[in-house]
Amino acid sequence: MSHTTREKQKLLNRVRRLRGQMEAVERALEEEKGCADVLQLIAGVRGAVNGLMAEVVEDHIQLHVADASLDQTQRNEGAAELIDVVRAYLK
Repeated sequence: MSHTTREKQKLLNRVRRLRGQMEAVERALEEEKGCADVLQLIAGVRGAVNGLMAEVVEDHIQLHVADASLDQTQRNEGAAELIDVVRAYLK
């Protein structure tokens, strides 16, 4: 997956932030924090996972899905439309 290699550090940083968020959920559960606090932490994790997925999918679309026979403008427009659809789905 060349696109993940190209953006490796950026993706790893996102994963590390996710790990930190999951550790916060674990601590909240261990400390018997209120349900609202735990749910808020979980919602943050879900948003972060969706953001990570959107980034990988976006790169995949741009590098592997867009039709190479189209001119660059058409490819960019088509990829942008598909990316918008995927991002809306992941929210």
